[in-house]
Amino acid sequence: MSESRPSRPKIGLSLSARLLVLTVIFVMIAEVLIYAPSISRFRKAYLEDTVAKGHLAILALEATPDNMVSEELERDLLLHAAAHGIMLKKPDRRMLMLSSDMPPNVDATFDVRFGTFFGWIQDAFMALAEHENRVLRVIGGVPRAPDTLVEVIIDETLMREEMYAFSTRILTLSIFISLITAGLVYFSLQWMMVRPIRQITETMMHFRENPEDESGAAQPSDRSDEIGIAQRELAVMQSDLRTALRQKTRLATLGAAVAKINHDLRNTLATAMLASDGLADIDNPDVKRLTPRLYTAIDRAVDLCSQTLNYVRDAKPKMNPSTFPLNDLFADVETAVAEAEATNGAHLDLTDLGGDIEIDGDREQLFRALANLAVNAAQASATAVRIDARREKGSTVVDVADDGPGLAPRARERLFQPFVGSTRKDGTGLGLVIARDIVAAHGGDLSLVDTGDAGTTFRIRLPARGA
Repeated sequence: MSESRPSRPKIGLSLSARLLVLTVIFVMIAEVLIYAPSISRFRKAYLEDTVAKGHLAILALEATPDNMVSEELERDLLLHAAAHGIMLKKPDRRMLMLSSDMPPNVDATFDVRFGTFFGWIQDAFMALAEHENRVLRVIGGVPRAPDTLVEVIIDETLMREEMYAFSTRILTLSIFISLITAGLVYFSLQWMMVRPIRQITETMMHFRENPEDESGAAQPSDRSDEIGIAQRELAVMQSDLRTALRQKTRLATLGAAVAKINHDLRNTLATAMLASDGLADIDNPDVKRLTPRLYTAIDRAVDLCSQTLNYVRDAKPKMNPSTFPLNDLFADVETAVAEAEATNGAHLDLTDLGGDIEIDGDREQLFRALANLAVNAAQASATAVRIDARREKGSTVVDVADDGPGLAPRARERLFQPFVGSTRKDGTGLGLVIARDIVAAHGGDLSLVDTGDAGTTFRIRLPARGA
């Protein structure tokens, strides 16, 4: 197992730093969305306040008996209103207050009584984008006097400076809020998410380095959220994997011992077979009656040793791929079933394949898999075994069906388990396991389709040629 330990991410690339940056960005985006209507509202309030100041200034003029004031007072009133000129319009008369340096023309006119939400936003940003001073005519109404209008002539520069000052305050406040919010979110996520995730990561790294060391095992959490579920599932997974690793280690040691024992036992049985050949020449009824049973017992023991050795030795079937027709392979399987002993005279039927179907694979391995299925069926009291093949959506499907009594419920539960999944008392359960491994090595699948009193059907699904 690799002992390399992945390094922790740099501070700038860590999850916490990314969360902090994203929080600041999102808060600033929210502040920009708030800033647009705020600056437009500030500009509108500034213009309304200018109209109100103009109205107050013109009231001083209206309070005099002849509607006249001195030039000095007039300049003071205009200076207070920050205006070049003020005009009061009533249905019956008009009053005008002008400064001595009245500009010659007006660049733009704005009526604070009318306007739309987006129109005010557009006007505000246009004012901020201007670099030169513009002379504005601002028109507004008078409270409690709907027929009276006030017009004020002002410079846009003063208003723009106030808007810049307001924008600076908004920007400063936004940065302060974003940093405070980002900090709170950062420490909250650091405590609630990043720290548990880092602990999970440390546990996984320790488990990868030494799976059997339980000192660094994941500790299940009482949290009810997703992280708590992940911690509990990781603890269960590590426990199951440690158990499986211990069993695998023991089975590997046991398998090596069984392989050696089977090898020696096979040689011993071969010697016993040679020694028992001499019993056939003894003219004794009891010996003649027991000799076939002895041969059968020795054959079964040798077959058990051979299958066990093959299963232990061939963890993954070695492939020698080629392209061949299935008809020829099925014919060889038919011959193997006919020549096999202890098949109760069962025969193999090959259905019409509808033309030659070619497949890419290891011919010997696939022969071994099909022969195992067919012989197993014949040895399970089946009198006929049928094999048919067809093409189906980019796959080649091979069905092996028999007319036997079907599989018992206990056999179905342990169907593909070695040494315990046999359907016969004297079987090893390796035939189906080896057949499934061979089919899986070809990129296919072996499954039980149906079993019952009418027989059993296994299905092999292999990739079509060229797939």
